[in-house]
Amino acid sequence: MSKNRILVVGGTGYIGKRIVKASLAQGHPTFVLKRPEIGYDVEKLQKLLSFKEKGARLIDGSFSDHQSLVDAVKQVDVVICTMSGVQLRSHNILLQLKLVDAIKEAGNIKRFLPSEFGIDPAQMENGLEYGRETFDDKMVVRKAIEEAKIPYTYVSANCFGGYFVGNLSQTYTLVPPKDQVFIYGDGNHKAVFMDEDDVATYTVKTVDDPRTFNKTLYLRPYENILTHIQLVEKWEKLSGKLLQKVHISAQDFFDSMEDLDHAHKAGFARIYQIFYDGCLMNFEIGERGEEASKLYPEVKYTRMDEYLQRYL
Repeated sequence: MSKNRILVVGGTGYIGKRIVKASLAQGHPTFVLKRPEIGYDVEKLQKLLSFKEKGARLIDGSFSDHQSLVDAVKQVDVVICTMSGVQLRSHNILLQLKLVDAIKEAGNIKRFLPSEFGIDPAQMENGLEYGRETFDDKMVVRKAIEEAKIPYTYVSANCFGGYFVGNLSQTYTLVPPKDQVFIYGDGNHKAVFMDEDDVATYTVKTVDDPRTFNKTLYLRPYENILTHIQLVEKWEKLSGKLLQKVHISAQDFFDSMEDLDHAHKAGFARIYQIFYDGCLMNFEIGERGEEASKLYPEVKYTRMDEYLQRYL
């Protein structure tokens, strides 16, 4: 049976480039949208050309040209959108809605995966005000997809390692702290930490899987479900150095957000919701969801002690 043709929108981004790589690795004819908006961004162009060298096909298309999007979509079976969270905030929500319109008009898409890959927005009705527009925007996109009767899979990938693991989930650095680590509350709420390449591998596996049709895929591999304390302990064991642990109460953390600008408040709110509210693991996966490592036990996912090795 021939593999589904996959179009990646946002292929030069943080997760997008990994989706392109995973699609090629799994043998899918892989297409990447090449937007004229990249202008003189030479790094993005070089990245697109590197995809081409590896076997991907570049397709011209622009969000300011509806027909070009329709024409691009008509050449494939599956669309995966990986535009960054910044691009999905309210003032740019039209980008994804334009893509939904193009997919609806094309009428040939077997599966659409919109740009999510983080906390499941359907579980965040009572989320903090700061940054809430991101969740609301994603739900607007979901509503448009479902009203257009476009087959979909939503992917909730939880915490990317590059943002939450290498820095032990500290807010001021991307590398492990040397002497002192802030622990949120008692540090015992469970979160889920993922290698970004594994996120891409699991994502691509869903595209022709009937078990993920019109469902949410949750990435919750058992050994990557860790508390904040457990994550810190893994680093201490690897580095051979104990860190001074300073516990921050929920109220103190919340108060520290007061003088931040909006973007930083949104980022701090994610930390709050994950480590104080336990929003990643405080619900059961229902009948409209599936867990990735159970569906695809053949994937040898990266454990977080392995992920942390690169920071030694």
